[in-house]
Amino acid sequence: MTSTVTYLGDLRTEAVHLQSGTTIITDAPTDNQGRGEAFSPTDLCATSLASCMITIMGISARNHGVNIDGTKAEITKIMAANPRRIGAVEIKLLMPPHEYDERTQKILETAGRSCPVALSLGEGVEQHIVFVWQ
Repeated sequence: MTSTVTYLGDLRTEAVHLQSGTTIITDAPTDNQGRGEAFSPTDLCATSLASCMITIMGISARNHGVNIDGTKAEITKIMAANPRRIGAVEIKLLMPPHEYDERTQKILETAGRSCPVALSLGEGVEQHIVFVWQ
């Protein structure tokens, strides 16, 4: 097993990562009967895309002797209706102010765009990814 999820009541869950014991609380969003006091499950999905992208970019950066410490992602999740689902995820990746040549930029962008979460979301979720090289 990877994790467990327990319903805590009032549209809230607690997820436990079994290997580390780390917990995540989710709450339904305010536009879907919740209080919006924590990540919603769809927020986690959108955020997982950015986290996965940066992780895979970090592996690629390490393999190429490049530093990407301080890389930041700004994530916007766009919901669709009928049925209610994630329609699109917009991610702006703000790269730290280092000198990245065009080859390195291409390597890192390719790594990020080919992360497992990006490849798992499928065609039903649009992915709008922008890299900002400072």
